Amino acid sequence: MNVLSIPTPTHGRVLVEEPSSSDTSSPCVLIGCHGYAQNAAIMLNDLGGIPGIDAWRRVSVQALNRFYTRGDEAVVASWMTREDREDAIADNIQYLQNVVNAVAADAKTVVFLGFSQGASMASRAAARVTPRPAGLIVLGGDISPDVKDDPSAQLPPVLLGCGVRDTWYGGRMDKDVAFLQSRGIAHDVVHFDGGHEFNAGFAAAAGAWLARLTSAAG
Repeated sequence: MNVLSIPTPTHGRVLVEEPSSSDTSSPCVLIGCHGYAQNAAIMLNDLGGIPGIDAWRRVSVQALNRFYTRGDEAVVASWMTREDREDAIADNIQYLQNVVNAVAADAKTVVFLGFSQGASMASRAAARVTPRPAGLIVLGGDISPDVKDDPSAQLPPVLLGCGVRDTWYGGRMDKDVAFLQSRGIAHDVVHFDGGHEFNAGFAAAAGAWLARLTSAAG
């Protein structure tokens, strides 16, 4: 049996909220990648809870693999499965590059944020898209192994977040910290009161980190 990998164009769903300021000529842009079985609307709502984020353009990218939840049949998505994974990684990196081209061409600052499964995708984008983003926020999910294994991959400053009751990512976070230390990548770590979730405690930490990032950039 031969297995063929056939490239085909597809359309991705991206939600965008503009800054509350009337001056959007050169905005800061936060691009979010949601977790497994979530969607762009859920992530956009989470991004909106970050203090000070009204001054930013918020962009929520929905993964390309859509499916229905059981019960209420809501439309949700995932970034990839183990099947044809390398092709899916390449497709998703190009997808996020296209998103940057479409929504951040006028940006002075771009930051990626990923939750759970979306954390790996956000880290790939932070390492691969151009122009290079100013920051990466990783919540409850791993920095992608293919980024860690690539000696040429460069990451911007990183904020790692994990709930103190997160049994899914909590035991692996130290490996990401060790990786960032080994590469000399600037990073901060926040442990917040919660589990595997995007809650108000983490949102407050992310807002403070973004404020320091933009202040340092001038």
